[in-house]
Amino acid sequence: MANSDYKIGVVGVGRMGANIARRLKDEGFSVTAVHDARPDAAQALAAELGAQAPGALAGVTKAADTIITVVTDDKSMRAIFAEKGDSLLQDAKGRLFINCATITPQVHVEVEALAEKAGAQSLEGCMASSITQARQGTLYLMCGGKKAVFERARPILQAMSKDLRYVGEAGRAAQVKALVNMVMNINTAGLAEGLGLGAALGLDLTVLREVFAQTGANSRVLETDGSDMQNRDHECYFSAAHASKDSGIALDLAKAAGLNLPLAEATKQQYDRMIKIGKGELDKSGIAELTFPGRG
Repeated sequence: MANSDYKIGVVGVGRMGANIARRLKDEGFSVTAVHDARPDAAQALAAELGAQAPGALAGVTKAADTIITVVTDDKSMRAIFAEKGDSLLQDAKGRLFINCATITPQVHVEVEALAEKAGAQSLEGCMASSITQARQGTLYLMCGGKKAVFERARPILQAMSKDLRYVGEAGRAAQVKALVNMVMNINTAGLAEGLGLGAALGLDLTVLREVFAQTGANSRVLETDGSDMQNRDHECYFSAAHASKDSGIALDLAKAAGLNLPLAEATKQQYDRMIKIGKGELDKSGIAELTFPGRG
């Protein structure tokens, strides 16, 4: 089956969804429909890609055989897969849904059941990368659902990613993604405190970052966020608000498992504080604004 034979819709065309759509178009897939809660964004992207921008979710399902969803949270996910009213599930028989948002694992399980009830198939395609990787097709994807559905989606997933991992049944990929983001958020908060203390001591932060990189203080976050923290460049790739949400998902999992995670709790409190003071849409590196002397 040629790439052009796939008719793909994308629901949720913010930073990630729009760039996934562009990437798939570049790879020769037929991107037939895009939809967003912000109609202007969908219409602009549709004009760029030569696609439709249906006002109704059911219009996306009608125009595509595979629908990729990249929505914000559990509420949004349940809304687009509602059993009544306008929904992606309307006349969805035979469709494939690839759901890329970081949401509560149980919601992915619910969506799989709803899709099957409608005669469709559903797969988690959780992303552990950012905007640049979405555009370049170098995402790290963790997938959950039935293995046969994963194999059906593989050609599309391979065009989106450089690393592709099947994790297990529905909900499992979302669990792994929640833990990835929880640890990343803890690392980010820790780096901000280390650099903030370095600034308070009058140390050369460029030298400090170089030392961190050669010692046990090294991390991927140092590579991606260290310079941004030092230079107050918080252009948003992954927002503080999303960091708070994702740490919250992990903490809910911990509560259900009977575990106490004090570092994750403290990190979420920091990101919640960013939201409270109006900095929730800064990149997660903006947590440095809470720790560097003279900034907060």
